[in-house]
Amino acid sequence: MMRVLYPASNTLDALSDDLIALKIARHIPCSPCTRCSGLHPGSNIQLVRDSHPSENSLTDLVQYGSDEEDNDATYLSRCGCGHSPQQHGADEAELGREEYTRRANLALRIDQHLEVLGKLLDFAYSDAEVSALRDGMRMTMSLVSPLTQPAASPAPSSPRQNPLSRSSSPALEDSQPPSKRPRLSEEDDEDEDQPLAIAARMNFPPASRHENGFKSHVSRRGGKGTSAMSAAQTAPVSIPPPSGEILAEMNGQVSLPEIAVKMEEQMDEGQLDRLATGVTVDTAMASSSSSYPGMKPEKPSALELRKGVIQIIPVENDGHPRSHVILTNLKTLFRKQLPVMPREYIARLVFDSNSKCLAICKRGYKVVGGICYRPFPHRGFAEIVFFATASISQEKGYGGLLMDHFKAHIRRTYPDMLHFLTYADNFAVGYFKKQGFSKEITLDRSVWAGYIKDYEGGTIMQCTMLRRVDYTATREIIAQQREAVLAKIRQMSRSHEVYPGLPQFQDGAGEGVVVDYRDVPGLRESGWTPEMSVASGNPASKNTELSIMNRLLSEMQNHASSWPFREPVKLSDAADYYDVIEQPMDLKTMGEKLEGDKYANLEEFADDAQLIFDNCRFYNVEDSVWCKHANRLEKAFKESLARLRDL
Repeated sequence: MMRVLYPASNTLDALSDDLIALKIARHIPCSPCTRCSGLHPGSNIQLVRDSHPSENSLTDLVQYGSDEEDNDATYLSRCGCGHSPQQHGADEAELGREEYTRRANLALRIDQHLEVLGKLLDFAYSDAEVSALRDGMRMTMSLVSPLTQPAASPAPSSPRQNPLSRSSSPALEDSQPPSKRPRLSEEDDEDEDQPLAIAARMNFPPASRHENGFKSHVSRRGGKGTSAMSAAQTAPVSIPPPSGEILAEMNGQVSLPEIAVKMEEQMDEGQLDRLATGVTVDTAMASSSSSYPGMKPEKPSALELRKGVIQIIPVENDGHPRSHVILTNLKTLFRKQLPVMPREYIARLVFDSNSKCLAICKRGYKVVGGICYRPFPHRGFAEIVFFATASISQEKGYGGLLMDHFKAHIRRTYPDMLHFLTYADNFAVGYFKKQGFSKEITLDRSVWAGYIKDYEGGTIMQCTMLRRVDYTATREIIAQQREAVLAKIRQMSRSHEVYPGLPQFQDGAGEGVVVDYRDVPGLRESGWTPEMSVASGNPASKNTELSIMNRLLSEMQNHASSWPFREPVKLSDAADYYDVIEQPMDLKTMGEKLEGDKYANLEEFADDAQLIFDNCRFYNVEDSVWCKHANRLEKAFKESLARLRDL
């Protein structure tokens, strides 16, 4: 049997043109053949890695003879079907340099994946990830768009970015890769580099770019003690992450038992239309192709999880190379989303042996979302340290998907741990409220004080899970509950009854006729009175103004010049400020008033904003840096106010 070599390197610059063509051809079907799915060795060929040829030959001295034969070995250059690599989609002259490079990068990513699995020399092996990447290789550049890229062909990245390549750095290394992967679209990498974070944030000098994060200021230990935590205060024994069937269930590959909801009766569409007349039903939702009427459409993130484009992986610093790869990518994501936070601080917490993580991985081990938490099973709660998703994936619902699977993961791994605690700033409070968090802390302070990091300027929030709720199926559960409620309403409703018209208003009746509402059939039975109409006012208008105020406040808080006005003025900074300024105002106070429904209308909100700018100009010198910030923020505020009013 003849022995030939296969290149083990996954660095593009380290491979010759022939070896790059060999790696591409391995994963693309042969053009002349109909049965050849990719370049493969013949039956009389024994493949060995070129990185350790001597070790391979010594595995069977009788078969391979002496070690001197290692120097005579050549690389695989022709397929078992008899055709060359160029006939397997590796012809650079025909493809063009850009497409050829794209295929080469994808081929290297596949080989990196196979290397981790120990299947580099197994040409018959394939799995879902390998198949997806091979499908991407067969697509030409003209077929790859930003809309189809995530689901069909993962964007190629330079092999130098892969932590498993020979140019990889240690786990805590923060150096950037020397080169970037070729982009399939202009917005691909640019969007991913934009700072967006629903995560911890330190209170360091403000950056010119805004960040949507939480956790602010340098941490200090809460509680009475001032020394570092003892071993008894940290999470005890490391509990291994779930695997096998449990991990498959987390990734949506195992169908969960259907939750039975007793329906009142089965009715056809005609009956439903007749009985539901007058019942408020979202027709857009009801027209969905979902299993239950009124079920919300499936978000792109859930669809990608179901199709295997992404996977949710629990990971911790257990010393395994795969864990180091994912944790390093998680650290990079958190650092990208938190540009003002020290990279050493992020790395220390992510790689802490007491920290656990949950990562959304795409295209192999590329992390597009993640959560870092510290479990305290003996105290019955966990602290969420970091929570972030990539900017490009923000609108796909990755944040909600990750939180739902995080809750399910915690309930499986730590059955008696039902509470989460985290510190959130003004940018993240709204998000956490949507995920079931509350500012009301029901846990006794003695349970968590001294165990979690205490942050100045943050709002501590708590979430308590329900044992009987499957958080990965909330969409279906809510739809079933909604349909059950509507079915009950239809049984009790009389809105389908049709009454004859009022004779007082028929043709020929005189003008100025007034009818007492109690004489209108059906109206008296409904319980309606004229006072109800007056008391209700115009809720639509109030809701519109509330939405505008929330948006204006958020834009001001995110503005680069807003940092002097986010908190009340401290006496340590200006001792006579409150003697000079009779009506102090700041963005934090405006947020508290808005949350407490203290603004009757948009004009009152605008008056408070104007008060901030006027106070600043009155107290400070006209050409001071503070007045310049006030002028910039005022201009942006008035422009936004005018724009939102015209909508």
